Amino acid sequence: MAGAPVRSATSQSGKMKKDESFLGKLGGTLVRKKKSKEGNLDPSGFTAECISPIMPFLEENAERNMLDPTSRENPKFKDLQRVLIDWINNELEEDRIIVKGLEEDCYDGQVLQKLFEKLSGRKLNVAEVTQSEIGQKQKLQTVLEAVNELLRPHGWSIEWSVDSIHAKNLVAIVYLLVALAMHYLAPIRLPEHVSVQVVVVKKREGILQTSHVTKELTSTTEYMIISCFSERDAFDTLLDHAPDKLNVVKKSLVTFVNKHLNKLNLEVTELESQFADGVYLVLLMGLLENYFVPLYNFFLTPENFEQKVHNVAFAFELMQDGGLKKPKARPEDVVNLNLKSTLRVLYNLFTNYKNSE
Repeated sequence: MAGAPVRSATSQSGKMKKDESFLGKLGGTLVRKKKSKEGNLDPSGFTAECISPIMPFLEENAERNMLDPTSRENPKFKDLQRVLIDWINNELEEDRIIVKGLEEDCYDGQVLQKLFEKLSGRKLNVAEVTQSEIGQKQKLQTVLEAVNELLRPHGWSIEWSVDSIHAKNLVAIVYLLVALAMHYLAPIRLPEHVSVQVVVVKKREGILQTSHVTKELTSTTEYMIISCFSERDAFDTLLDHAPDKLNVVKKSLVTFVNKHLNKLNLEVTELESQFADGVYLVLLMGLLENYFVPLYNFFLTPENFEQKVHNVAFAFELMQDGGLKKPKARPEDVVNLNLKSTLRVLYNLFTNYKNSE
């Protein structure tokens, strides 16, 4: 966006190579449960010097959450932040926004606004730049209301608020970003099983009481798949209850793809395996849309998992360029021979191009 502010002290130079955005793999998800471990007074790893300054500002029966210093130095937590920062910078490259640290660059709502608008394709009615605390919180309020409205119906637990984000609560910021990455199937690999310790400080009868709470930020790839694709579709029903009808569908899809791939003297007999490296998928899109796909845009003979993911993700881009919706399947699922994911992708092509010659 022309005239958009440059975040932090540097600006990005040059466009990221196209295939760099596809080399990540999504794994991990937000877990909606938390385990608490109560303790009395000073928790391990948190000094009285860290907690005592809170005393004058904490009202009776109020509480404050703080990230335990040991968790802040956790390598997996640091890696998670790095992945999220790289993802944001890739998404907002055209806006000339560069994020260096999640706490300092996300608290005022500017980055979160731009990220949500880019992911959702929805423009929010907020001021472009605001320096006052009131203005920043108003922007955050608008952004978070839109985010919560999007995520809550899908079962996400809202672990963030205007106050926590504006107070630079790193755990709340990470929760929010992980949820958005999961919901929009970001082409990144989130570290699995990332947990942090949070110190909860409460004021009771003028005395500060503390406890440790474990916050689980990411879990496993399997849990992610269940979370993101919780809505069952026709292929779930076919696989579970009507395998005979499934074979009819597969046969129709084989006929459809071969009708076009035969023009290049190519033939498919096994849907789940022959589309797994993405090559046939890219070539098929070129045939369906009547254009030649330059060979430098994809790997004609992919040698590893990352190159196959790149090919499938590139094919997904071609589909969207052709006016199709973003596939629900992840490129990684197709590469991993997930039959339902491959069928969903091919059936979407069949529905849109079945009358193409």
